[in-house]
Amino acid sequence: MSAPPHHKGLRSVAVLEAFKGAVVLLAGFGLLSFLGRDAEAFAGHLVQRLHLNPANRYPQIFITAMAQLEDAHLWALAGLAALYAAIRFVEAYGLWRARRWAEWLAALSGAIYIPFELYEFFRQPAALIIGALVMNLVVVGYMVWLLTESLRRRKAAAAGPMG
Repeated sequence: MSAPPHHKGLRSVAVLEAFKGAVVLLAGFGLLSFLGRDAEAFAGHLVQRLHLNPANRYPQIFITAMAQLEDAHLWALAGLAALYAAIRFVEAYGLWRARRWAEWLAALSGAIYIPFELYEFFRQPAALIIGALVMNLVVVGYMVWLLTESLRRRKAAAAGPMG
């Protein structure tokens, strides 16, 4: 017996959320690898390796930010990454198990990003921004649809067979 169609959709979103959590968790561990190291030298080497001009705006912002990193900042950023990943993993678990609270969490946490993604899209459209926006709109739309369908079914059931 296979899962209902909405469970397949929930599980797809759960996998996506778990993936996002894993990526951020790995990034957090990557930040910790800079403890006690010269992060500015690494940034300069990376910019050079990618054949970017270190005098250009974005490479310079990256190099400057890495130069200002202190161990306390690294620990704080890694801690925030771990917290974000934990929230994504809990959300993924709840979606996999078709929990209503996880559907709300997915809808709300996804909707938070939409204004920022729209701003970036209108400021400077790029494939990555468009992809993130479309994916986020699909996930939020799907979650809202599931939540409203559930509400509609509960109202119909409460009205009884004559309603």
